[in-house]
Amino acid sequence: SINRLPYRGTLLNTLTVTVGALVGLWVGRAMSFDLKTVAMSGIGLVVACMGVKMFLETKNVLVPTIAVVAGGLLGAWVGIDVGLDSFAEWVRTGLNGGDRFNEGLITASVIFCVGPLTLLGCVKDGLERDIGLLAFKSLLDGIGAVFFAATLGAGVLASAAVVLVVQGLITAFAKPLRPLAEKPQIVAEATAAGGAIMLAIGINLLGLREELRTEVFLPALFIAPLVAPLFLKKPRSGGHDETA
Repeated sequence: SINRLPYRGTLLNTLTVTVGALVGLWVGRAMSFDLKTVAMSGIGLVVACMGVKMFLETKNVLVPTIAVVAGGLLGAWVGIDVGLDSFAEWVRTGLNGGDRFNEGLITASVIFCVGPLTLLGCVKDGLERDIGLLAFKSLLDGIGAVFFAATLGAGVLASAAVVLVVQGLITAFAKPLRPLAEKPQIVAEATAAGGAIMLAIGINLLGLREELRTEVFLPALFIAPLVAPLFLKKPRSGGHDETA
């Protein structure tokens, strides 16, 4: 049965991002520079608000703080920003992309792949063939892709390939990732770390300061689940979760 096929959620998400980006590119051709500037500011505000909302999921602010700082140091040390820029430039050259191609590819890829719906949706798809969460995420990403592509260009279209690879890998490794997805506290801390990265992206889109290299902080998404158990107490038998 088609309902039992694996990776349906990831394929759907890739399709919606692709279609949304194509629509956005078409809309963007009819927009003046001033309209694109206004649209970019609006997107930046929404992304920043999303980042704040995600950060507030934390149960102990020390966890995302350590994760983001340590993740940023690790990312800078290994040169993750240089690697991603080189990859984006390679793709841009192959596709003859525009001036904002790299920014669009990296920004859209991070936004579409960061967040609890990615982990939880892919795990459910991999283990239960349930694409409910990914179907909802696909709708959101498709709408977002329209606006991103209209302002940032063809790089957003290329981000569909990143969604396919990242979500496909998470779905493939759903079984070992299941214990993580079933611990709300740990998911919350990883979400909070992702929220800090989303806020930085929003600041970049708003042009409030010299561009933050948001990609160097990506290791925080993996550090947060490792750090969380050290700071989060187990819930009492009859009570609620507590923080250290």
